[in-house]
Amino acid sequence: MIDLSRVHMIGIGGAGMSGVARILLARGATVSGSDVKDSRPLLALRSMGAKIAVGHAKENLELCGELPTVVVTSFAAIPQYNPELVAARDAGIPVIRRSDLLGELMEGYQQVLIAGTHGKTSTTSMTVVAMQAAGLDPSFAIGGQLNKAGTNAHHGTGSAFVAEADESDASLLRYKPSVAVVTNIEPDHLDYFRSEDAYFKVFEDFAERIVEGGSLVVCLDDPHAAALGERFKDKINVLGYGTSEAASRHPELAHTVVESMQVEAAGTRCALRVGEQHTEVLMRIPGTHMVLNAAAALTAGVLAGGNLEELAQGICDFSGVRRRFEFHGEVSQGRAKRALVYDDYAHHPTEVEAVLRAARERQEAIGGGKIIAVFQPHLYSRTIEFADEFAQALSLADAAVVLDIYGAREEPVEGVSSRIITESMTIPTVFEPTFLDVPERVAEIAEERDMILTIGAGSVTMLADEILKRLKEA
Repeated sequence: MIDLSRVHMIGIGGAGMSGVARILLARGATVSGSDVKDSRPLLALRSMGAKIAVGHAKENLELCGELPTVVVTSFAAIPQYNPELVAARDAGIPVIRRSDLLGELMEGYQQVLIAGTHGKTSTTSMTVVAMQAAGLDPSFAIGGQLNKAGTNAHHGTGSAFVAEADESDASLLRYKPSVAVVTNIEPDHLDYFRSEDAYFKVFEDFAERIVEGGSLVVCLDDPHAAALGERFKDKINVLGYGTSEAASRHPELAHTVVESMQVEAAGTRCALRVGEQHTEVLMRIPGTHMVLNAAAALTAGVLAGGNLEELAQGICDFSGVRRRFEFHGEVSQGRAKRALVYDDYAHHPTEVEAVLRAARERQEAIGGGKIIAVFQPHLYSRTIEFADEFAQALSLADAAVVLDIYGAREEPVEGVSSRIITESMTIPTVFEPTFLDVPERVAEIAEERDMILTIGAGSVTMLADEILKRLKEA
């Protein structure tokens, strides 16, 4: 057991860290922390009683008047020479990862964990909203902010704890799932895993950690997730979800089946069979991938004890998560009148493809114009690995403006830029390395009823409102 009476968190303003900080504060712990800049999450945590410094210094360990009992950090984002980390080690204070802390917070709960290469945040969020609608009041920690609830974490009164299980550094192996959902498995984070086989194996190891009497929930439309289910079906309870076509390929696993989908202006209307029951939902967030995420959420919610119809109503009311096909506004005047601006976190080729296909479905349903993708690659390693796949995915749009690479934790690679993507694209494309000039490039090509999507995990999200403002002036 880790002593969580006084917790200091380095990088406390991050999406994951701020969430667990909220739960600690709600449970009565003393919480301090630091981050490189002030932000809304920091303001919210201060209002709940956290002591937070802007900037890193060894003195921050005593923000609460005495040294903490434990220090929490992200090994990927926080360098080992961080002065607070150095001071903690010198003082003999235990240093743990966020995943270790989350594992401690989930002890004694029915752990409903959502894993997969793509779709974790959306599926976790849908599961939470569905379970809340069913009166289960789960505790939860997710990597994004629920639009409806306005928060990324909650200390609930129910017996379930819903959370994302992040595979990027194998931290999902810290948990003990009662319900383990695997949305899909596709090679990623090879800078950490070094090989595709090692990446695939972490999901097998995750399934091995399911507690006695627990369940593995897999997407049958994803070949690797379905194969995982097939390998484990004789060991544990495995429930598959997916389209009718995918279910027919895995009849022994098929539990939640999307029997029909109809795209309308208001959303996607879906008929589903869940076990022996039937229900219907109207998905407000477009895309087949979102329908599959909803099927996963319904399955997890039923396993957690929820009533299907109440869970389905929660899915119908789901209004999305920050940066997941998030609507920023409609242009009210000018040459691009009635154009729509959205923002999405997609940063892997499969995710980019999914969001652009969803955009196409929405545009066709409302009789809209062309789709303009504004894309910022995330990480040099990922860009080099998937340059051709990014070019192919982005070519599903009608036009694109591509920013240079957002390096995040990586140093620049000499001679590598986003041109390794744009030179292979088959649609009109502008490579614009100057961040502040991007709205102007979009204004030059946007027209009435177009859809503009800012896409990526980096700073591109800051451009959505700037593009909307510029288009209103055009």
